[in-house]
Amino acid sequence: MEAINRRGFASDNNSGVHPNILKSFEQVNHGHTIAYGDDIYTQQAITKFKELFGDDIEVFFVFIGSAANVLGLQSITQRHNAIICADTAHINVDECGAPERFTSCKLLTLATDNGKLTVDLVKKHMHGFGFQHHAQPKVISISQASELGTVYKPSEIKVLADYAHSNNMLLHMDGARLANAAVSLSMSFREFTRDAGVDVLSFGGTKNGMMYGEAIVFFNKDLAHDFMYSRKQGLQLASKMRYISAQFIAYLSNNQWHTTATHSNRMAKILEEKVRKIEAITITQPVEANAVFAIVPSHIISKLQEEYFFYVWDEDRSEVRWMTSWDTTEDDIEKFVQKIRELI
Repeated sequence: MEAINRRGFASDNNSGVHPNILKSFEQVNHGHTIAYGDDIYTQQAITKFKELFGDDIEVFFVFIGSAANVLGLQSITQRHNAIICADTAHINVDECGAPERFTSCKLLTLATDNGKLTVDLVKKHMHGFGFQHHAQPKVISISQASELGTVYKPSEIKVLADYAHSNNMLLHMDGARLANAAVSLSMSFREFTRDAGVDVLSFGGTKNGMMYGEAIVFFNKDLAHDFMYSRKQGLQLASKMRYISAQFIAYLSNNQWHTTATHSNRMAKILEEKVRKIEAITITQPVEANAVFAIVPSHIISKLQEEYFFYVWDEDRSEVRWMTSWDTTEDDIEKFVQKIRELI
């Protein structure tokens, strides 16, 4: 059985819930209120999102990130369409084929060096328009931060958005680690999403201190037409939605999201600095959010995992992924690095 309170660097999903988020449950856990999102707390949470992105948006809360991605993509595609994404994208690797099953769209993947798409890469799949035997490209989907821990600059996103729009396509963003990207860029959420041309956003909080709950944000209201029915059919309409909404109220108040993301990003930089001093280890990606990718001696991996849980990213290269969280401590990092040195 897994040891209780065993700490590690596997995922920011593995950390607990921030105390301020836990308090939000108590604050709404009294009396009766209307179910299914017609409560005052959900309206307050939606107002928080409108303060971030503008009044003319539509926001819908769901339970998990995969649902946010799948339902968001489903709402802007038809069955004959294709979705272009990086081969490392969460929708391609970690959602068990759900995007293809529920949208009926084909995923067209692209190999990248850093997890980020460019127009030059996307052009590989820009053909077959009007040809009835070919899935029709409709959406470019990017992750911010990417699955390799890299962060798109607003200018990079805008180039992709402009290219998509010029070809009658849309830009979708998986923002599971959106807060980490915002901290890395020292920007507001809006500056590198709506203002950069993103059409539909999956806005995550679970990886940054929330218990559960994600938001789908439509920057064009027309794209959200009838989405309330899609969410219900997609089994993501929470009856007691106030408990998702309360978390977002806390998350978006008093700079909570910024505080936690700043900490996890800073812990990743500290980890990077310490492991860079070990000659046997090679950092493989820029550390721009809360992930450190590194090639390590293969013989130490299993022994290191006995004490610290983390994932091997590429077994052939002996490349691992180390994620930091809102509750990672410098002591965690110091002991982890010391163990690496002992094993080497």
